[in-house]
Amino acid sequence: MSFLSAELRQKILDYLPRYPSKQAATLPALHLVQDEMRCVPLEAVREIAGLLDLSPAELNDAMSFYGFFRGENHKLGKTRLWVCRSLACALRGGEELLTTMCQKLGVRPGGTTADGTITLEFAECIGVCEGAPAVLVNDEGRPDVTPDKVDALIEELRTRPPALHPTLATPPPRANTTSVP
Repeated sequence: MSFLSAELRQKILDYLPRYPSKQAATLPALHLVQDEMRCVPLEAVREIAGLLDLSPAELNDAMSFYGFFRGENHKLGKTRLWVCRSLACALRGGEELLTTMCQKLGVRPGGTTADGTITLEFAECIGVCEGAPAVLVNDEGRPDVTPDKVDALIEELRTRPPALHPTLATPPPRANTTSVP
């Protein structure tokens, strides 16, 4: 019996023709599962490994190398909110922003709100230095987020629908069966 839904398995299989080997689809497969389940459960790791001709240990290595993936004991909220802690953001109030968000959300960095809507994390740099202090909402950079703007941001995030990881926003094209001259 399959742990993943037939639809999710098919989505993973639809990505395979885009890559030179099955194993190269590891990150998209993990993102697909996490976007749907808000974590990557052990049973999903085993099943993905089988689809990609990898061992579960190889998938766990990829999950632990990239900070984006969460196991079943650390389920993500529907929105992931990253607060930048780079030098530019720190000099312009990034630490105060993180402290304010922790207080308003009632979580520490890495935690998810009780209602499951927001997971708060910090990053060393999100590449929006010109707009410090900045945050990343899923994969969207938001510049000039100051503590006085936190309440409005949290309200917006609590009411918005979850977003797919950008690599998954459009389905992969079907395999091209025609040859190129």
